[in-house]
Amino acid sequence: MRQGQNGGGRPEAYAIMAGMIALETAKALRAAGLRWEPAEFDMFAVPDRDLEETPFVINDLPAHMGRLQGIPVMTFDGSAEWALDYIAAGEVVWLPSEEQLRWQLMARLAADPAYRLSLAATGAGCRLTTTAHGATREYEAAEAGEAYAAALLALLRAEQA
Repeated sequence: MRQGQNGGGRPEAYAIMAGMIALETAKALRAAGLRWEPAEFDMFAVPDRDLEETPFVINDLPAHMGRLQGIPVMTFDGSAEWALDYIAAGEVVWLPSEEQLRWQLMARLAADPAYRLSLAATGAGCRLTTTAHGATREYEAAEAGEAYAAALLALLRAEQA
């Protein structure tokens, strides 16, 4: 295995994406009212521009991989040098991490001081159990981030109803 790649031989960006929620899930969360204040190291996708499969990370100083006289090098610059110089925050879709989803969920459940979250492994992935306001709900998904997203999406939709 080459350095900088995961076991499947794909670039690390794809390994990072493997633990992220699906773009469609992120779009559903946004449509249900999840608000995002962009912050350093947040990840996002640019839909409808053939960039859906590329995760972007907010960072003050981007680093790029390149080659100089055939030698792998890291280059640094203060601005991205590509055809899309900027894009409005409202045009991108936040790809919250598992931790960010968990915190969003906990913040909404905290109105019940006895709330509980429990994540357990299953044969197909994981099961998230939430208990709040006397109700217990379960959310199953292949990955924990998707389970947290499903629970958060259910709460957001209930708030809209």
